Amino acid sequence: MTSRADLAREIAASFAAAGLETPEREARALLRAGLGLSDVDLLARADAAVPEAEAHRLRALAARRAAGEPLARLVGRREFWSLDFALAPETLVPRPETETLVEAALAAFPDRATPLAILDLGTGSGALLAALLSEYPAAFGIGVDLSPGAARQARANLESLGLGARAAILVGAWADALAGRFDLVVSNPPYIPTMDIAALDREVREHDPLLALDGGPKGLDAYRAIARALPGLLRPGGRAVLELGIGQEGDVATLLTAVGLAPDGPARRDLAGIARAIVTRPA
Repeated sequence: MTSRADLAREIAASFAAAGLETPEREARALLRAGLGLSDVDLLARADAAVPEAEAHRLRALAARRAAGEPLARLVGRREFWSLDFALAPETLVPRPETETLVEAALAAFPDRATPLAILDLGTGSGALLAALLSEYPAAFGIGVDLSPGAARQARANLESLGLGARAAILVGAWADALAGRFDLVVSNPPYIPTMDIAALDREVREHDPLLALDGGPKGLDAYRAIARALPGLLRPGGRAVLELGIGQEGDVATLLTAVGLAPDGPARRDLAGIARAIVTRPA
């Protein structure tokens, strides 16, 4: 039988040959996820044998990773805000930069005991909504997604995280199915200009759902729809927090200002220094 350490080296070599930037780290991550191990288990028992059937399965996963399939898609899970989310083909892989929206919301509503009504438009895996509900234990949230498959996955994730009793998931186009008002509206909408889709990294272009990527000719279609709906969605004092694509702050600020919801200062930047989360002034 092959040891864990030997298999990790073998897979890392295949990743290096495929041109992956961090082959050793990705090989260890694949073994951890594929074998259900912690970092400690993997390091402390590097000489443990991997049954041949398991080694064959991991080599097959490694071949798919080397061909460009994201690790999160291979294992079907991704961490976001220290919470674990299952993925579906209809959901984006939650990304670290989206955590900037959670940080912006926490700054806008610093009292964690506030019984907020939260709306997540385009909820996908439910990651944003779940992160916020985990931080605001008295809050209730609604997630909306156009994709029934994404909505099913979001509902399952919220249930598995113990948040199902404080959340509802609906299928619909943005706010079309809603009549209530909310303290906090968040969204990570599709914002890639249609013509730019073909130039995206292969991992995104070939494996993330087009519905969650394509923002129309200039990447602003979803923002227009959301901006039109926000005045009827926000309670007095309410805020909206929207994720931005690179270079979109000015255009989105103009759309929000046009409906009477000017930004509450510059957009919050992510760890790469990119303007990522735009927050409206209190409605």
